[in-house]
Amino acid sequence: MLSDLLIPLISVGLAEIGDKTQLALLCLAGKTQKHFSLFLGAMAAFFIVDGLAVVAGGFIAELVPQYIIKILSGTLFIGFGISFLLQRLEENATCDLKQPFMSAFSMILLSEMGDKTQIASALFATNYNSYMVMIGVMVGLAIISLVTIQLGYHVLKKIHANLLHKISGIIFILLGLSTIFTLFI
Repeated sequence: MLSDLLIPLISVGLAEIGDKTQLALLCLAGKTQKHFSLFLGAMAAFFIVDGLAVVAGGFIAELVPQYIIKILSGTLFIGFGISFLLQRLEENATCDLKQPFMSAFSMILLSEMGDKTQIASALFATNYNSYMVMIGVMVGLAIISLVTIQLGYHVLKKIHANLLHKISGIIFILLGLSTIFTLFI
Protein backbone atom coordinates (compact mmCIF):
# COMPACT_ATOMS: atom_id res chain seq x y z
CA MET A 1 0.00 0.00 0.00
CA LEU A 2 2.86 2.41 0.75
CA SER A 3 4.37 1.73 -2.68
CA ASP A 4 1.03 2.74 -4.24
CA LEU A 5 1.67 6.21 -2.79
CA LEU A 6 5.45 6.56 -2.94
CA ILE A 7 6.12 5.30 -6.47
CA PRO A 8 3.79 7.86 -8.14
CA LEU A 9 4.93 10.62 -5.74
CA ILE A 10 8.62 10.17 -6.50
CA SER A 11 8.22 9.36 -10.19
CA VAL A 12 5.90 12.26 -11.03
CA GLY A 13 7.82 14.69 -8.81
CA LEU A 14 11.09 13.86 -10.54
CA ALA A 15 9.50 13.88 -14.01
CA GLU A 16 8.25 17.44 -13.46
CA ILE A 17 11.71 18.85 -12.73
CA GLY A 18 12.57 21.07 -15.69
CA ASP A 19 9.24 20.34 -17.40
CA LYS A 20 7.52 23.12 -19.35
CA THR A 21 4.87 23.54 -16.66
CA GLN A 22 7.53 24.14 -14.02
CA LEU A 23 9.34 26.62 -16.29
CA ALA A 24 6.02 28.43 -16.74
CA LEU A 25 5.48 28.52 -12.97
CA LEU A 26 9.03 29.79 -12.49
CA CYS A 27 8.36 32.69 -14.83
CA LEU A 28 4.94 33.44 -13.38
CA ALA A 29 6.30 33.39 -9.82
CA GLY A 30 8.57 36.31 -10.62
CA LYS A 31 5.63 38.30 -11.96
CA THR A 32 3.34 38.28 -8.94
CA GLN A 33 3.32 38.69 -5.19
CA LYS A 34 0.27 36.42 -4.96
CA HIS A 35 2.18 33.16 -4.78
CA PHE A 36 -0.51 31.28 -2.91
CA SER A 37 -3.03 32.14 -5.63
CA LEU A 38 -0.51 31.04 -8.26
CA PHE A 39 0.03 27.76 -6.39
CA LEU A 40 -3.72 27.15 -6.05
CA GLY A 41 -4.24 27.74 -9.78
CA ALA A 42 -1.48 25.29 -10.62
CA MET A 43 -2.77 22.66 -8.21
CA ALA A 44 -6.38 23.02 -9.44
CA ALA A 45 -5.19 22.38 -13.00
CA PHE A 46 -3.00 19.46 -11.92
CA PHE A 47 -5.91 18.01 -9.95
CA ILE A 48 -8.23 18.15 -12.95
CA VAL A 49 -5.75 16.85 -15.51
CA ASP A 50 -4.12 14.16 -13.39
CA GLY A 51 -7.36 13.33 -11.62
CA LEU A 52 -9.02 12.71 -14.95
CA ALA A 53 -6.04 10.60 -15.97
CA VAL A 54 -6.27 8.48 -12.85
CA VAL A 55 -10.03 8.09 -13.15
CA ALA A 56 -10.05 7.48 -16.87
CA GLY A 57 -6.84 5.44 -16.95
CA GLY A 58 -5.61 6.96 -20.19
CA PHE A 59 -8.99 7.70 -21.81
CA ILE A 60 -8.12 11.43 -22.09
CA ALA A 61 -5.37 10.90 -24.64
CA GLU A 62 -7.82 9.01 -26.83
CA LEU A 63 -10.69 11.49 -26.34
CA VAL A 64 -8.87 14.61 -27.54
CA PRO A 65 -6.38 14.23 -30.36
CA GLN A 66 -2.82 14.91 -29.23
CA TYR A 67 -2.18 17.39 -32.03
CA ILE A 68 -5.09 19.59 -30.89
CA ILE A 69 -3.81 19.62 -27.32
CA LYS A 70 -0.30 20.50 -28.47
CA ILE A 71 -1.51 23.24 -30.80
CA LEU A 72 -3.69 24.80 -28.08
CA SER A 73 -1.03 24.70 -25.40
CA GLY A 74 1.72 25.85 -27.78
CA THR A 75 -0.42 28.73 -28.99
CA LEU A 76 -1.23 29.74 -25.42
CA PHE A 77 2.47 29.80 -24.51
CA ILE A 78 3.33 31.82 -27.62
CA GLY A 79 0.47 34.25 -26.93
CA PHE A 80 1.67 34.84 -23.37
CA GLY A 81 5.22 35.30 -24.64
CA ILE A 82 4.26 37.84 -27.29
CA SER A 83 2.13 39.79 -24.82
CA PHE A 84 5.07 39.94 -22.40
CA LEU A 85 7.43 41.14 -25.14
CA LEU A 86 5.01 43.79 -26.42
CA GLN A 87 4.10 45.18 -23.02
CA ARG A 88 6.22 48.19 -22.14
CA LEU A 89 6.54 48.75 -18.42
CA GLU A 90 7.00 52.09 -16.72
CA GLU A 91 10.40 52.62 -15.11
CA ASN A 92 9.07 52.00 -11.58
CA ALA A 93 6.49 49.40 -12.57
CA THR A 94 6.43 45.90 -11.21
CA CYS A 95 5.74 42.72 -13.12
CA ASP A 96 2.44 41.75 -11.59
CA LEU A 97 -0.10 39.35 -13.01
CA LYS A 98 -3.65 40.58 -12.67
CA GLN A 99 -5.02 37.06 -12.19
CA PRO A 100 -2.28 34.66 -11.06
CA PHE A 101 -4.77 31.89 -10.30
CA MET A 102 -6.25 31.94 -13.80
CA SER A 103 -2.85 32.39 -15.47
CA ALA A 104 -1.42 29.33 -13.74
CA PHE A 105 -4.63 27.34 -14.11
CA SER A 106 -5.08 27.89 -17.84
CA MET A 107 -1.43 27.41 -18.75
CA ILE A 108 -1.01 24.23 -16.76
CA LEU A 109 -4.38 22.78 -17.71
CA LEU A 110 -3.57 22.97 -21.41
CA SER A 111 0.10 22.11 -21.21
CA GLU A 112 -0.42 19.07 -18.96
CA MET A 113 -3.02 17.45 -21.22
CA GLY A 114 -1.27 14.46 -22.74
CA ASP A 115 1.97 15.28 -20.89
CA LYS A 116 4.23 12.54 -19.59
CA THR A 117 3.07 13.02 -15.98
CA GLN A 118 -0.58 12.69 -16.97
CA ILE A 119 0.16 9.52 -18.91
CA ALA A 120 2.27 8.22 -16.00
CA SER A 121 -0.60 8.94 -13.61
CA ALA A 122 -2.96 6.94 -15.81
CA LEU A 123 -0.50 4.06 -16.03
CA PHE A 124 0.10 4.02 -12.28
CA ALA A 125 -3.68 3.92 -11.74
CA THR A 126 -3.91 0.75 -13.80
CA ASN A 127 -1.34 -0.99 -11.56
CA TYR A 128 -1.90 0.49 -8.09
CA ASN A 129 -4.69 1.70 -5.85
CA SER A 130 -6.20 4.70 -7.66
CA TYR A 131 -6.76 6.73 -4.51
CA MET A 132 -3.19 6.28 -3.33
CA VAL A 133 -1.88 7.08 -6.82
CA MET A 134 -3.88 10.32 -6.86
CA ILE A 135 -2.58 11.32 -3.43
CA GLY A 136 0.99 10.47 -4.42
CA VAL A 137 0.79 12.35 -7.72
CA MET A 138 -0.73 15.45 -6.11
CA VAL A 139 1.80 15.51 -3.26
CA GLY A 140 4.66 15.15 -5.74
CA LEU A 141 3.29 17.95 -7.92
CA ALA A 142 2.63 20.16 -4.89
CA ILE A 143 6.20 19.76 -3.60
CA ILE A 144 7.86 20.50 -6.92
CA SER A 145 5.48 23.41 -7.62
CA LEU A 146 6.13 25.01 -4.22
CA VAL A 147 9.88 24.70 -4.72
CA THR A 148 9.58 26.18 -8.22
CA ILE A 149 7.43 29.11 -7.07
CA GLN A 150 9.81 29.89 -4.20
CA LEU A 151 12.81 29.65 -6.51
CA GLY A 152 11.09 31.94 -9.02
CA TYR A 153 10.22 34.43 -6.30
CA HIS A 154 13.67 34.62 -4.75
CA VAL A 155 15.75 34.50 -7.91
CA LEU A 156 13.59 36.47 -10.30
CA LYS A 157 12.71 39.27 -7.87
CA LYS A 158 16.32 40.48 -8.20
CA ILE A 159 15.88 41.07 -11.94
CA HIS A 160 14.55 44.41 -13.23
CA ALA A 161 10.88 44.20 -14.26
CA ASN A 162 11.51 45.01 -17.94
CA LEU A 163 14.26 42.40 -18.23
CA LEU A 164 12.06 39.84 -16.46
CA HIS A 165 9.27 40.61 -18.93
CA LYS A 166 11.61 40.05 -21.90
CA ILE A 167 13.08 36.84 -20.46
CA SER A 168 9.61 35.49 -19.64
CA GLY A 169 8.34 36.37 -23.09
CA ILE A 170 11.22 34.60 -24.81
CA ILE A 171 10.87 31.51 -22.58
CA PHE A 172 7.13 31.29 -23.21
CA ILE A 173 7.58 31.64 -26.98
CA LEU A 174 10.29 28.96 -26.97
CA LEU A 175 8.07 26.65 -24.91
CA GLY A 176 5.18 27.21 -27.30
CA LEU A 177 7.30 26.58 -30.37
CA SER A 178 8.83 23.45 -28.86
CA THR A 179 5.37 22.15 -27.95
CA ILE A 180 4.08 22.67 -31.49
CA PHE A 181 7.36 21.41 -32.99
CA THR A 182 6.90 18.03 -31.29
CA LEU A 183 4.00 17.45 -33.68
CA PHE A 184 6.52 17.06 -36.48
CA ILE A 185 8.92 14.71 -34.71
